Amino acid sequence: MNRIMIIRVIVLIAIIAFFWIGTRRMKLIPGRHQSLMEMGLDLVRVNIAEDLLGKKDGTRFLPILTTIFFMVLGMNITGIVPLMNIAGTSLIGIPMILAIVAYVTFIYAGIKKHPGKFFKNALVPPGVPWPLYIIVTPIEFFSMFILRPVTLTLRLLMNMIVGHLLLVLFFLATHFFFFNVGGFSALFGVGTLAFGFVFTLFEILVAVLQAYVFTLLTAVYLQLALADEH
Repeated sequence: MNRIMIIRVIVLIAIIAFFWIGTRRMKLIPGRHQSLMEMGLDLVRVNIAEDLLGKKDGTRFLPILTTIFFMVLGMNITGIVPLMNIAGTSLIGIPMILAIVAYVTFIYAGIKKHPGKFFKNALVPPGVPWPLYIIVTPIEFFSMFILRPVTLTLRLLMNMIVGHLLLVLFFLATHFFFFNVGGFSALFGVGTLAFGFVFTLFEILVAVLQAYVFTLLTAVYLQLALADEH
C-alpha cells in the first residue's frame, strides 16, 4: 500500500460518495450536486453511448462506459490536487486493467451478436482475394487483438506521465530560482510559476479529455463488434 494506491482508494471512495450523495434525495428540479452528476451522466449517455451504439445497445453498455469514464476522470484529476499531485493512472496498473475490461467487453459483444462468425469475419474479411489473406489475416489479428488494448493503455498512461513530469519540472524550477539562486534570477521563477499555473489548468482539460477519449474509443470498438458486417 504505497502513495499511489492510497490515492486510488481515495478516488474510489470519492466516486462512490459523489453518486451516493447525488442519488439519495433526487428532485424533479435538481440542486447543484444533482445537476453536476446528471450532466456527467448525460455526457456519457447521449454523446458517447447512444450516439455511437444507438439507444438499445447504448443503454445496454451504458453502465460499463459510465464506470470507465468516471474512474478515468477521477484517477486523472488527482494529478493537480494538492498533497496528492500524481494521477492514479500514471502507473500502468489502472490503464491496463481498464483496457483489458474494454477489450473483453468488445470480444463479448462481438461473440454475443455474431456467434460463430465474429472471429472468422474479423480475421478473414469477406470480399478479399484469397491470396491476400496471407497478408490481411496477420494484420487484422495484430490490429484487432493486440494493438487495440496496447494503444488504449499507453495513450492514457503516457499522457498522464508526461503531464506529471512537466508540472514537476515547472515547480522545481520555480523553487530553484526563488530559494536556491535568488536575486535577479528570481524573475525566471516568476515565469516558471506562471507556466506551471497555466499548465495546471491545461492538465484539468487533459484529465477530462483523456477520460472522454478512452470511453469514446471503447464505444467505437463496441460499435465495430456489433456492426452487421461482422
